[in-house]
Order: sequence, then structure tokens, then C-alpha cells
Amino acid sequence: MDTQTRQRLIAAATAARAHAYAPYSHYSVGAALLTRTGKVYTGVNVENAAFPSGMCAERVAVFKAVSEGERSFAAIAVVTENGGAPCGACRQVLAEFGLDLEVVVADRAGRVVLETTLADLLPAAFQPDDLPREE
Repeated sequence: MDTQTRQRLIAAATAARAHAYAPYSHYSVGAALLTRTGKVYTGVNVENAAFPSGMCAERVAVFKAVSEGERSFAAIAVVTENGGAPCGACRQVLAEFGLDLEVVVADRAGRVVLETTLADLLPAAFQPDDLPREE
């Protein structure tokens, strides 16, 4: 990914992070997902008093994009206080759409702490082809 695209995604994720709803963990996360058509969908984490009912920023961005008809993604930027990487559930949701996704993780100052691919973040990923097919 070129520098301009990386910075654009980090800026979008940083701006989105300001809207996170994290009254329990106080760990706000913003994500910006770039589609192969060039659109960017943002997401934030949304917590809930019933803890398992919350949702991560990365999955919010994916679900927004999919709800608008997108199915092909090029890159995602995730911004947290300290540059925390996507959780396992988010990695699995992203893997549904391809392991070649570029992943950039930055801290609140916009410093890139990790730049990799989803394949490297989720080795031996469970993929749609792993499901049995009717014969």
C-alpha cells in the first residue's frame, strides 16, 4: 500500500475512533476498511453492559461495507490507544473475504506499530472452502 493510502486510512480510523462507545473498557478503537472499488467504510467499537453484546470496530466496518454490497477488500487500518491488533473474532470475519488483506495498526498518535497481511495475522485460517460441500 502506498504512503498516501496508508495515511488516509489511518486518518479515517483516527477520526472514527472519536465516536467509539467504550464506557466500560475505556479502550476506544477506530477502523477504516478500504474496498477494492476505492470506498472507505469506518467502524468503532460499541460496548454494552451485557459484555458479550458489544461489537468491535473492525467488524462494524466490515458489516457496514457488506450491507452496502461490498465483498472485496484491499486494506484495513485500525487505531487504538496503544496500537493493539485486531482480536481473533475480527480476524476470522475479515478472513471470510480473503487473506490477502493488508492490515495496518497504529496508535493514537498515528504511529504505525504493525503492517502485515491478514494471512500472517491468522495462519491456518478457517475458510469457506473448509466447509463440506454437498455432492
